[in-house]
Amino acid sequence: MEKALEVKNLSKNYKQVQALKDVSFEIDKGEIFALVGPNGAGKSTALKIIATILSPSSGEVKIYEHDIKKEANKVREIISYLPEEAGAYKNLSGINYLKFMASIFTNDKAKQKEFLNYAVEIAGLGNRLKDKAKTFSKGMTRKLLLARTVMSKPKLAILDEPTSGLDVINAFEIRKIIKGLAEQGMSVLLSSHNMLEIEFLSHRIGIIHKGKILAIGTPAELKEKYSANNLEEVFIKIIS
Repeated sequence: MEKALEVKNLSKNYKQVQALKDVSFEIDKGEIFALVGPNGAGKSTALKIIATILSPSSGEVKIYEHDIKKEANKVREIISYLPEEAGAYKNLSGINYLKFMASIFTNDKAKQKEFLNYAVEIAGLGNRLKDKAKTFSKGMTRKLLLARTVMSKPKLAILDEPTSGLDVINAFEIRKIIKGLAEQGMSVLLSSHNMLEIEFLSHRIGIIHKGKILAIGTPAELKEKYSANNLEEVFIKIIS
């Protein structure tokens, strides 16, 4: 199967702190892969390196055969990244925010319209898109940001805590959107602290602790291997 992402022996040092230590994993086309771990485990650092925001200290990362260091601009054309703490321009209406973001993705007017229409469909906010973003609830804002992230139909979407702080209904709706994107062939790398969410969404999971990958597998494989009833039990057994 075609590899969307290949991470080999990835390390990242911050002066005296080694945030990542020889991290390796792969993601197939159309696969949802979750990187999970406790706070400070290195999840966000890994996502930022893959998104070309941070530079690795050593190791190799390829996205659809493109090296993130040697071909960073090419990589940025086929990925999109949603940080945990992202926000929208509050004084713009939802629709004008999406129009503005489409104009950043491309100068082609026809493609801008295509991206906008797709984002409107993904956001599912209807007439509320005419209102300013500052009037949106956190759930509505997160839907808007997810729509912005995937409007260009990236080959790899990198999502850091996509449902963080959302209520059950909004979180469920965003999970459905992410699942639908993968079914259409988009690969997804995500991070989340919600193990129920991870089990619902992910084809495979990598558990990271103190900068090292300790286990990789499907939810079923990991539960069987560690004789656990759920992923929370797997997680606790592995990191302890």
